[in-house]
Amino acid sequence: MPRGARLDAPGTLHHVMVRGIEGNRIVSDDADRTFFVSRMGKVSAATGTKIFAWALMTNHAHILLESGALGLSTFMRKLLTGYASWYNRRHQRHGHLFQNRYKSIVCEEEPYFHRLVSYIHLNPLRAGLVGSVEELESYRWSGHAVVMNKIQHDWQDRVHVLGYFGERESSARKAYSEFVASEFGLGRQEELTGGGLIRSIGGWSEVKSLRNRGEKQFSDERILGSGDFVREILDAVEDSVKERLPAVSRDEEAEERLKIACEKAGIMVLAMQGGCRMRECSALRKKLAVEYVRELGMSYAGAARLLGISAAAVNLIVRRSCE
Repeated sequence: MPRGARLDAPGTLHHVMVRGIEGNRIVSDDADRTFFVSRMGKVSAATGTKIFAWALMTNHAHILLESGALGLSTFMRKLLTGYASWYNRRHQRHGHLFQNRYKSIVCEEEPYFHRLVSYIHLNPLRAGLVGSVEELESYRWSGHAVVMNKIQHDWQDRVHVLGYFGERESSARKAYSEFVASEFGLGRQEELTGGGLIRSIGGWSEVKSLRNRGEKQFSDERILGSGDFVREILDAVEDSVKERLPAVSRDEEAEERLKIACEKAGIMVLAMQGGCRMRECSALRKKLAVEYVRELGMSYAGAARLLGISAAAVNLIVRRSCE
């Protein structure tokens, strides 16, 4: 299946997510974390990339950035290739460290910027790496401490972030901190991890409401924003790229997850999709069905086609997972 084209131009806001291959760790200790953060800063300065928010987790990382003149792909290649080479030498390992294709979502700044900053910076708290919002203020491996002026990284644009919360430094920091705390209370906000109609509009209920009113919204899986913003981004893409625009990133991600999960469980993908009823297959279907619908925003029918079960079965699995 062909991959969706990258959408990028200097000055484009991206939410980038990069994961370890097969879900493996990308950092093993603080020396790794220090080098990753340092390299991110050096590469951002060298490529003119603005970093607004970031969180380095054990097996993945989030970065909210504005691409520079050299583009997103140059920044990511220099960051990931350089870090992976260093990590492999240090830990005497071989092979890929990261999944081959990082995920990048073009974001509409005005309605989403402050929420994306908060979402990314709250990752360590949601994962239990810190115990509270207060502890997060001194946590070295996310950009929250930089915004709060507890840690200094000259390459992170904290001024732009605080500008969303006030004109004076002290009052803006306070407002930002209060906003982050309030956003944590909302739990996981899955619409901020991907584009597409469902996530951009705000869930199936809003999509159905639009349809009932006979209204249409333009959408694309690689873009988080309003219909007008999506159209504007796509109109800016060169004609040679537009010919390759089918938004398949979600389906690619789903197929990749299925392949990796089956390999780990020792199950043939064809057996899975052929309706295998072994206990291991059933358990894996339940896990993937929930991920496909809740994380990737897939339809029940789309998830069912990949998992070898009916759409009704996917619906039942997802409903039971919420009980």
